[in-house]
Amino acid sequence: MARLLDGIEYPRDLRKLNLDQLPRLAQEIREEVISVVSEVGGHFASTLGAVELTLALHYVFNTPEDRIVWDTGHQTYAHKLICGRRSRLGSIRQLGGLSGFLSRDESEYDTFGAGHAGTSISAALGMVEANALAGGKRKVVAVISDGGLSAGLTYEGLNSAGHLDRDLIVILNDNEHFIDPRVGAVSSFLSRQFTTDLGVRLQKNLSGLLKNLPNGEQLKYAARKIRDSFLSLVTPGFLFESLGFQYVGPIDGHDLAAMIATLENVKKVEGPTLVHVLTKKGKGFALAENDPIKFHGVTPFHVLTGKAKKDKSPVPTYTEIFGQALVRLAKDNPKIVGITAAMGSGTGIDKMQRELPERTYDVGIAEQHAVTFAAGLATEGYVPVVAIYSTFLQRGYDEILHDVCLQNLHVVLALDRGGLVGADGPTHHGVFDFAYLRSIPNMVIMAPKDENELQHMLKTALDHNGPIALRYPRGEGFDVTLDGELRNLEIGQGELLRDGTDLVIAGIGNTVIPALRAAQDLAPLGINAAVVNARFVKPLDGKLFRDLLTRVPRLITVEDHVIQGGFGGALVEFMADEGITGVDIKRLGVPDRFIAHGTQDELKKICGFDKDAIAQAALQMMRRGKKKSREGWERGSA
Repeated sequence: MARLLDGIEYPRDLRKLNLDQLPRLAQEIREEVISVVSEVGGHFASTLGAVELTLALHYVFNTPEDRIVWDTGHQTYAHKLICGRRSRLGSIRQLGGLSGFLSRDESEYDTFGAGHAGTSISAALGMVEANALAGGKRKVVAVISDGGLSAGLTYEGLNSAGHLDRDLIVILNDNEHFIDPRVGAVSSFLSRQFTTDLGVRLQKNLSGLLKNLPNGEQLKYAARKIRDSFLSLVTPGFLFESLGFQYVGPIDGHDLAAMIATLENVKKVEGPTLVHVLTKKGKGFALAENDPIKFHGVTPFHVLTGKAKKDKSPVPTYTEIFGQALVRLAKDNPKIVGITAAMGSGTGIDKMQRELPERTYDVGIAEQHAVTFAAGLATEGYVPVVAIYSTFLQRGYDEILHDVCLQNLHVVLALDRGGLVGADGPTHHGVFDFAYLRSIPNMVIMAPKDENELQHMLKTALDHNGPIALRYPRGEGFDVTLDGELRNLEIGQGELLRDGTDLVIAGIGNTVIPALRAAQDLAPLGINAAVVNARFVKPLDGKLFRDLLTRVPRLITVEDHVIQGGFGGALVEFMADEGITGVDIKRLGVPDRFIAHGTQDELKKICGFDKDAIAQAALQMMRRGKKKSREGWERGSA
């Protein structure tokens, strides 16, 4: 029997199917997602849970004329399959392939690009208002997960939507998870209301009573009002209705007929409406249903066992080293607390959560709150470690500036995923942190050359008195030996790894060892390169760089960060302030554009700051210097 999926290129094809064909199509989509993701990796459990929801939305609404705005892209592989990209799904998250998230450049069905949670309602409301201003009649739907309810931006959007009273439809996809177990009062409230015996009994019994009442409109109307009043005690409807929304639900997110009927009715309603849909993350793949956290994002795996096709490397990741060192240091200092924003496992804070739960906090998708919460702890003498991905900490910039640095509070910012992260692409590359942090007074910024230096930097950060940021990359370390005893590094002191006379290669963070290897490759060619592990972007080691750059005529800076505003720029500013002239300078790093997805090695090569690119830049610099010398000699001889 031919697959229905093979006949679906766009949603207009989907809308030609009969309602009773849709469950079969949903099964085929799940099979396709499992087949593809098990081979290439990617986000998994979220998409499996949203298959019926995806089909219902595109079946009822006239997309792309009607707009569907998804919150992030974890749940949208099914959306991609039926929106013109079925043949390319196998390229997802690979260099030159489909984005793992939503991309306006990729498809007109991706109405709003998003990799950070909590944006869908605000963006959709903007589209609703634009439609009203233009006198249009299109429908706009925002899809947000229950995890997204911990994001402050979500409530700003809900509040504004209720005030404007436009025809916005919000779908709350309640699957009881985000990446880690969901947290927060609202998420807990959603769970409690539908798991209590009272809640279940009231919903069943009151609805049954209404059906069995004798004829009489007045009696039935009164009964409905009583039922609704009781249900408001055990459902979250009053929460959203207080914000000006009409609340519908909850409905079974895997019952296509019920969802389609509900959405058809909601489409006719005027004003903001919220439809509460209950789904199961990992639906259709038992291993993912049982452990949706493990199967949130996966590498290629064996379908029968769920085991990764590639064995885990014995080399620990930076995240693992950070988590281990934090637990070790926190056990010795009862004032240390750990904070993360819905990324406990991703940042290593989960290790502290297991060992010291009373001093570990997951605040949900609320980076702004995480930073100011930490600032409050710091005022009372505690030492908060805020572990958040570099890309997500961007959301807390104002709080870093006003609440932490302006008051010179001892808050440790642990920026995981600093630099190019690979397959997650431009929404997740952490390549802007040096730039957005180093202009703030009182801030210290450091980055370790390897995993051993990371643990020493963490101790340094915890013993420092003031705002300090520790930035480290995604993935494995360099397999160096870890020191048993942790020590403090002197703030602002770099490390000369190799002296030289022809040029200086100054690296920061994970670019230092490639710089050292490039210098070793240059040595047989007669090029004597000094290599510096800067360690600190702010403050720079003025003594070390002053000594080197007054006697060595060439400088190459290397960073896994945007060139504009980064480490290289800081060093050039230092030279200008010091009046150091006559130095030929080349800055290597991420160019002034958003970088697509691919492996980290592929992207570093494309951006031109891997080991070979460093060596090539040095050769070109030396040739340029020889040419200038020859031209100068020729002019002098003329």
